[in-house]
Amino acid sequence: MSAITTARILRAGTSRIGNARVNIRLNSVRFGSRFLNMKALVYQGNGKCGLEDRPVPKIKEASDAIVKVVYTTICGTDTHILHGDVPTCKPGTILGHEGVGVVEEPGPGVSRFKKGDRVLINCISSCATCNYCRRGMPSHCVSGGWILGNTIDGTQAEYVRIPFADSGLHQVPRGVDEKALVMLSDIFPTGLECGVQNGKVQPGSTVAIVGAGPVGLAALMTSKLYSPSLVIMIDRDPSRLKVAKKFGADHTINSAEADPLELVMKLTDNVGCDTVMEAVGVPETLEMAQDLVAPGGTVANVGVHGTSCLFKVEKLWSQNISLTTRLVDTVTTPMLLKLFATGGIQPGQLITHEFSFTDMAQAYTTFKAAAQHDALKMLITV
Repeated sequence: MSAITTARILRAGTSRIGNARVNIRLNSVRFGSRFLNMKALVYQGNGKCGLEDRPVPKIKEASDAIVKVVYTTICGTDTHILHGDVPTCKPGTILGHEGVGVVEEPGPGVSRFKKGDRVLINCISSCATCNYCRRGMPSHCVSGGWILGNTIDGTQAEYVRIPFADSGLHQVPRGVDEKALVMLSDIFPTGLECGVQNGKVQPGSTVAIVGAGPVGLAALMTSKLYSPSLVIMIDRDPSRLKVAKKFGADHTINSAEADPLELVMKLTDNVGCDTVMEAVGVPETLEMAQDLVAPGGTVANVGVHGTSCLFKVEKLWSQNISLTTRLVDTVTTPMLLKLFATGGIQPGQLITHEFSFTDMAQAYTTFKAAAQHDALKMLITV
């Protein structure tokens, strides 16, 4: 091992993410041509996270790959972790489960990828052989599932170890916008699988989406693939409702100014919607979704909930109404990649702000105050 040839102190200081304090303390050290340390955003518990020095991850299993992260983003689930809503994520864990990068080192058991391949990172890790994976539910893989940025270190770092790389990575299609591609790590599969598919959207369906955040807008965009006759977007943010209209919503309802139930009933001949997607994750919006659904319809819960919600079984039991839940499985990612490569979807439209990785504190601050900044998704260049 040669002597230290490069030592860089990138930034030092303290910032805040809403009520969460972010500590920034970085030292990237290189011995010869190999980095031993990297910068990473670490969950520190008690509402705090911060950029820290961490060792570059190493191969642990033959099926692993080490990926140099090029682009990543912030998910609403990351803020749920900060709020203590995800008890499986322990302090000391590197956050993040979305990204695009370059394979730095494939494990000896990896057959589909080689060093230098540009890849999309799945938010779900799948062994592809257990009972859940074989049933099409890799989110419940006995060795994987949603582990990145949850129970193992994630993608908000310079490097990340990807378990089960052959199924956890996708080749980047030639010529596509890699920044936009980050949106296919999680929110587009989530909107499609948890909202559109679980909600049983079909040609001619009437659809209401409660919550015009990034996932709700991804559900709107992917619902259009199934030719519904009516899509209604409901939110309190006028700027997000304007975006929803641009993305194809037939009607928008500002729930801070009007009664969504009254307006939805007017738009559906007093029947309600065949599919209602809840894409916020608070009790009030799930309760609203149950009021808006038509007999025989489906309420598809997409939001991440940190507290108990009211289940109106006294209404739903006699109306043939289904209520579905799901953790994204990313089984639709290959289809979404093909649609993206041929122009069938434009996920880059959700990116409103770009930051360098050393500005993660500002990125989180902007994301948490999205209404003040007309923000949807943050694109982080690592």
